[in-house]
Formats: sequence, C-alpha cells, structure tokens
Amino acid sequence: MKSELIVDVQPQEIAIALTEDDRLQEVAREKRNQDNFAVGNIYYGRVKKVMPALNAVFVDVGYNKEAFLHYLDLGSQFRTLQSFVTKAVSDRRRAPVIQKTQRQPEVGKEGHIADLLKVGDPILVQVTKEPINTKGPRLTAEISIAGRNIVLIPFADGVMVSQKIKREAERQRLKQLMLSIKPQGFGIIVRTVAEEKRVAELDNELRLLLERWDETVKTLQQREPVSLVSEEMGRTLGIIRDVLSPDFTSIQINDQEIYNEVRHYLELIAPESAKIVKLYQGQQPVFDHFDITRQMKTGLGRTVGFKHGGYLIIDKTEALFSIDVNSGSKKIYEDQEENAFQFNMLAADELVHQLRLRDIGGIIIVDFIDMDTKEHQQKLYDYVRELMERDRAKHNVLPLSKFGLMQITRQRVRPAVEVEVMETCPTCMGKGKIQPSILFTDQIEDECEHMFGHYGRGLRLHLHPYVYAYAERGWFRSLKWKWRFKYGITLVENQSLGMLQMRFFDANGNELKHDHLPEQPKEVKLTQDKPAEQPAPQPKQQPQPQQQPQPAKPAQPQKPAQPQKPAQPQKPAEPEKQPKQAEPGKPKKAKKSKAEQPAKAEQPAKAEQQETPAEQPKKKAARRKAKAAPKEAPVEPAEKSKAETKAPATVKRHARKKKSTDAAQPASTPENNGEN
Repeated sequence: MKSELIVDVQPQEIAIALTEDDRLQEVAREKRNQDNFAVGNIYYGRVKKVMPALNAVFVDVGYNKEAFLHYLDLGSQFRTLQSFVTKAVSDRRRAPVIQKTQRQPEVGKEGHIADLLKVGDPILVQVTKEPINTKGPRLTAEISIAGRNIVLIPFADGVMVSQKIKREAERQRLKQLMLSIKPQGFGIIVRTVAEEKRVAELDNELRLLLERWDETVKTLQQREPVSLVSEEMGRTLGIIRDVLSPDFTSIQINDQEIYNEVRHYLELIAPESAKIVKLYQGQQPVFDHFDITRQMKTGLGRTVGFKHGGYLIIDKTEALFSIDVNSGSKKIYEDQEENAFQFNMLAADELVHQLRLRDIGGIIIVDFIDMDTKEHQQKLYDYVRELMERDRAKHNVLPLSKFGLMQITRQRVRPAVEVEVMETCPTCMGKGKIQPSILFTDQIEDECEHMFGHYGRGLRLHLHPYVYAYAERGWFRSLKWKWRFKYGITLVENQSLGMLQMRFFDANGNELKHDHLPEQPKEVKLTQDKPAEQPAPQPKQQPQPQQQPQPAKPAQPQKPAQPQKPAQPQKPAEPEKQPKQAEPGKPKKAKKSKAEQPAKAEQPAKAEQQETPAEQPKKKAARRKAKAAPKEAPVEPAEKSKAETKAPATVKRHARKKKSTDAAQPASTPENNGEN
C-alpha cells in the first residue's frame, strides 16, 4: 500500500491530507498563529468553579468557556504534582528536580474533588479533548509528553507496553530495555511503532522528551496563572509522528519553512525517511495537482455515492451522527435479499472510509437496508469490525438490532471535519441572475488591464479549469498567450474556484485584492469636475466692467482689447479729472484717448452711423492706415490730451480759440481723415 502526505500551507491555515493508494483517507486543518487549544497543550490555569454534584471543577485556561476537569482525571500523583508546581513557582531562580521531590500520598479512585481543590487554586493541566460545539476543552492533571516510539509520564513509575504488540518475547524485551534507561521519577509507555526498534533509537528519543520536560518547567517558572506553558507540535508533525510507516513514499509540502521543520524532525526520529520529504514548487495548487480538491468535494458532502448507484446520507445532530444507506434505482441481483446484502457490503466500505475521513466521533447510528437472514446480518457485522481495525481511534461496534440499526462509538478528541462543498455563485451572490457568461473573458481582460497598471508584469491569474481550457483554445492565437504577451500574466487552473470566478496572485503567492481598483476612475472624474466649476464664475466677473460701456458697438469685437496693448493702466487716471471741463464742449475728445470712451462713446457712434453710407471708401483707406501704424493712433491723442491739460483753464478769453483748435485736431487723426 502506497501512502502519501500532502501539506498545503496558506497564510491563515495549514491543511494536511493523507492518501492511501491515491485515495483520500484523512483531512486535517490547523489555523496558524492562533492558540487552538489542541490536544497535548499544557496550561497553567486557575480553578473558577467547584461542582460537588459532578465531582468536577471548571478551570480557566484562557478559552472563552471554562475547561472541564473531573476527579478521575486528576491522577494518582496529583498531590505530588501540586507540591512540585508550588515549589517551582515560589523559587524562580532554580528549577526543582523530580528525583528530589518528596512523594505525597496517592489520590484514590473514590473521593471528592472539593477536598483537593477550591476556587482560586492554581493548577497545571493538559488538554485531552479540544473544544467542540458549545463545550470547552476537556482536561487532565496527568501530564504526558508524547514521542513517536514512547510516551514520557512525569511523577509515574514503571513501564507499560502497547497491547497491539502481540509477541510476548518482544514485549518483555522492550520493557526490560526501558527499565534500564529511564530516569527515576518518570514512567514510560511503549507505543506500537517501537516494535523491533534498537536501543540507541529509543534512548535518543527519551533524551529529547526529557529536554522538552525541562523546558516546560522553566517556562512555568516565568508564567502567571491562566497562560500557555507548553504547546504541542503542529498537526503536521503530529500526523507524521503517529502515522509515519515504511509504506510512505513521499511528503509533499508547498512552504519552505514547514519543509525545513518537517525534514529536521524526521532526521531526529527516522533519519532513513528524511529523503521522502519534497518541496512542491508547481504553479498549480498542491491539492489540485494531487487530486485532493476533487475528492474533498465529492466525499465530504451530505450525500456520498458509492458503486452501482448506491449512496449514503450523513446528518449531524447535537447528540449523534445518523447515516442512512440507500440502494438507488439500480439492482445488482434480481433477488431482493441478495441485492440488499450486496449493497450493504458496499455501503460498509464507504461507511468506514467516511468515519476516518471526517473524523466522526461520539455515537454513530447506521440504518442499513433491511435483511431477513441472520447469516447476512452476521457477515455484515464481521465485515465492519474487520474494516474498523485499521482505524487508529478507539471504537466499539455493536451487532445489528432487530430494526436493522448498527450502533458505533468512536473516540472524539476534536471537532469533525466540515468542508462546504456547495458553492455560492460568486457572480450573482445568490440572486440568481448574472451577466451573459460570454462576456466573462472581456471582464477578465479588463481586470488584467487594471492589475497590469497597478502591479506590473509577472502576475498569476487563477481560473476555473473550464474557463482555463477555453482561454487555452487556439494555440498561439488563444487568450492565454494574448494576455501573456500583452500583460505578462500567467494563467493557472484552480479547482477550488467557481465557474465565473478569478483570483490574482503575485510571484510570491500572495493574493492581490482588486476590489479598490474600479474606485480610482471615479476619483479622477471628481477631480476633473472641480476645475470646471471654478473657472465658470471667472469669465462672468471679468467682462462685467467692459460690457457696460460697449453696448453700442456690436460690429467691433476686437476694439476692447486695444487698451490692453499699450500696457498703460495708469494713464486713464489723469484724463478722468478733465472730462468735467470738457462736458460743456464737444464730446469728440473721447476719440483722442480710447480709455476715455466709457461715458461719451454713444455720440461719436451715432455720427459714424450717419456718415458711413456715403463715405465707405474713405473708411477703408483709414483702416488700412490704422493697421499699418496701430501704435501711433492711440499715442497721438494721449500726447495731445496732455498738451491740452497744460493749457490754462482759468483764462476765459482763450476759450473760443481752444474750442476751435479742439474741433480742428480730430480731423488729423486717421479716423477723421477718412471721414473728410
């Protein structure tokens, strides 16, 4: 039989799968960087409640619910353990030695826990059953440190050998061997795998376990009550420790750190098996590569099929698991009795496989197809017992009752494995309506463009195998190569994804979240709208002082810009004082300086309208001269206006001469020359 162990390491959890002859047999999951209160963890707790009616206490070990400790789980050396812990905590400079610890009277099997513990007492305990459903952990005060071949028990004496080692000579050899090498004050349990092991191998493992105990005592001296003192090795190493055998051909791990840890552990306990550890570096997920994902989807649902159309229906309740056997619509034999027997035999094989795969514990009730003959019932019972012998968990199988029910009890130390095989549609999120699936490739390309713009090249896009096959169609003209050359993205098929689901990963295997990418174009629109709102009021404010003096000149849109060309904004300030003297005179002074036109531009405009029909050729000639010398036209009136300001305004006898000269001077300008 070929056995393989596949380890899938993810940022949040580690998943372990055990296969035998390429068939999935066990699945285990462990969360990373989190106290799981796993079996074997040692805690320094405090008593919270004493329950005389239950003859038990509830201990606070840091879980959200108190852990349960029964009187029978205290152990015979509980008083000695409490004395040792008190001495270790009181003197933190020196660690006590078990050999020098005075033995206290043993605790009998009949007694009251209230005589030994009270509320608030500190206590050293170990987890024997993980939290399940609404219950907290189950504890024991008999501390033990497990290895691959032996188990070390402090404060105990003697050596015990596994009952599965049948040969009496081998049992005696192992017992005498361990008695000769074990230190005083420790007990030893020899496990089944220690059969035919040499002295050197067992002695090396014993030293490793003694070192772990010394580290536990040193940690205890530094901790306060309600804290973790010693953590059991991870589930990966635990499974390797318990199930490693010569049948193992490979251990596949997709993480360098866990790979180094497993390899180092095997070099200590089984140096000849270190070579089977392999680092998986493929682009495809390791569970997909070894067909683990598909077997989990088909084997961990509520309905599980087996050969010839039969199937099992597995339901979980608070008290037990119920399993119903159904034959389906097909028949193997025409005889009903023989047909029921054959289907029950096939169902028994799948039943035992499911108990181990899901790690179902507690009470299991199996409703087989009714059979009338006692011979068939006995054969089915014997076959189930034979299959259950391969199970490492403690179990008990009872014969079929008169109702055709089989009762099975199986040791339960942790919650049963639950994998959600039904998928929620990632596109419609359960609404039942989605966009046309033919547009999914366009959506993928849009996301590739977004990812390429934010993360660059070298990304990996995980797709469902069907979508991956569609993208691969067409060889060099396929979408796969198109996206490879355009965006530098490598496609990877992933069986764990939904049909219209995709995920992006970088070169290091970290998933890239692209939910925030579509929000960035919206921010760009907002930034584009804001400058459009700000310049809108500016053109309204600037032309307001210029539009008021020019309502009578719609035919000359370029003339308002001429006052800006001389770049003389202060010149209009001087003639503003003179218009009061010129008001009784003629208004043609405004044409000398165009900056003085705001108040007197209407009368010249009317004069121009009267003379324009008769003297159009002269105006054309004046315009040509104005274009030839655009700068001289505004300068002459400005200079003459300055000269006019120098004339003494107080001399009244020269007023007529001044008016006559003012009337004669506009004729010398280019515009008046054109009118004459």
